[in-house]
Amino acid sequence: MRGSSVLMPLRSAAVAWLYSWRSLHNPGMEPQIRYVRSADGTRIATATVGSGPPVVIVPTTVLFSIEGTWSIPLHRAALERIAASHTVVSFDPRGQGLSDRQVSDLSLHARVADIQAVFAGLRIESAFVVGRGLQVPATIAFAARHPDYVQRLVLLGGAPRGQDYLVDEKRRAVLELVDIDWELFCNALALVDFDWTEEGRQYGLMFARATTAADMQLCVSASGEHDASDLLAAIRCPTLLIYPSEEKALTWFNTETLRAMASLVPNARVLRVGASTASILGYGSLPSDVLEGLLQFLAEGATATAPEAGEGTAVVFFADIVDSTALTERMGDAAFRAKARALDVELRRIISEAGGTTIDAKTLGDGVLATFRSASQAIDAALRCSIAGVDGGLPLHLGLHAGDVIREANNVFGGAVNIASRISALSAPGEVLVSDVVRGLARTSAGVTFEDRGEYELRGISDVQRVYAVRKLGP
Repeated sequence: MRGSSVLMPLRSAAVAWLYSWRSLHNPGMEPQIRYVRSADGTRIATATVGSGPPVVIVPTTVLFSIEGTWSIPLHRAALERIAASHTVVSFDPRGQGLSDRQVSDLSLHARVADIQAVFAGLRIESAFVVGRGLQVPATIAFAARHPDYVQRLVLLGGAPRGQDYLVDEKRRAVLELVDIDWELFCNALALVDFDWTEEGRQYGLMFARATTAADMQLCVSASGEHDASDLLAAIRCPTLLIYPSEEKALTWFNTETLRAMASLVPNARVLRVGASTASILGYGSLPSDVLEGLLQFLAEGATATAPEAGEGTAVVFFADIVDSTALTERMGDAAFRAKARALDVELRRIISEAGGTTIDAKTLGDGVLATFRSASQAIDAALRCSIAGVDGGLPLHLGLHAGDVIREANNVFGGAVNIASRISALSAPGEVLVSDVVRGLARTSAGVTFEDRGEYELRGISDVQRVYAVRKLGP
């Protein structure tokens, strides 16, 4: 990058001075930076500010950083307006800002897992969720697959498929600069979107610092493959779609795509605004008409705050490495821990992909605890986890039970959890055992058969439990 070796230290010093000055003059509105880990181990930087019902903002995937937005007065003012009545949570997408850079997996599944990691890592039971720009497909998929997490949904611009985005001639010409001069490209894009104002200069600086040309190109290419259009009808929460006026929308979207999207979401309303497309897509601060519409929509759902605790039924999943103590002695502590960490990442990925929620608040040593809403999903995940354990050289004990649990701060308690743990301990290496309750729930829907293993008296459990081994149909 031309001149970057000279400018970057000066810019870092300027940002550090700005944050220091603000912390003295408005300490209550400084974002708290924390890291969470996604299912594949990628570190995601989060920023939290304010108090009240949580609002999770899913930012656009390119040219964005939480550090940069908080250094831009207009953008900061919009976030502080929301934070006056809500806890605002944002994060840097993988490959951007303070999150891990040079990440190979930029798939839709990875993006959804990142959003779930923010909820799990910050112990958010449920929240209002705002998706912007290229992250709209991932936000749609998250809301459809994890409805318990999302109270109300706001989609700012964006479309359900990456291929639905359009680029006009002016921006297409600017893109030619990416491989020639990165800073010139960033400044030229800011000029196109914001004119050459002080705000535009600030956004140009944020663009340049948020990522690299190579990472941006990888992200844009991967985003073109994202498709959540088949999940629109599965969204169940109240949804607000905010788009620019029809004439401005033509710059970025086919308006027929927007109409179809609005018609497919069951409980959706549309707010047309006169704001610039760039602001709505996630680069700029939220203009007044967007901000007012957003706050009004959030206020309507203010009574539906996340429960601090609650009861409900869940399918409880337990997985534990077989004879981990002996394996550690045989392999050595470092080698075992490396393999165990790799397996843990894979198990979390499988659980998330199958629609489950890993319970991070439990300390299980070499085990994993998760909950599912569906017995068939839990069985599918358990069978796939069994294969992952064998392939990774660390076979697993696996057990499932279903019953009432108490949920609190991404933790679960109750007799159903204890029974699932005891059933897991009964299983042979790589075997999936389920209780009679799970067998009854999944008998006709899981595509498996169940082999009766008889009744067992489980430690600490008064009732005798009949246990079944899961057998996959077919070869």
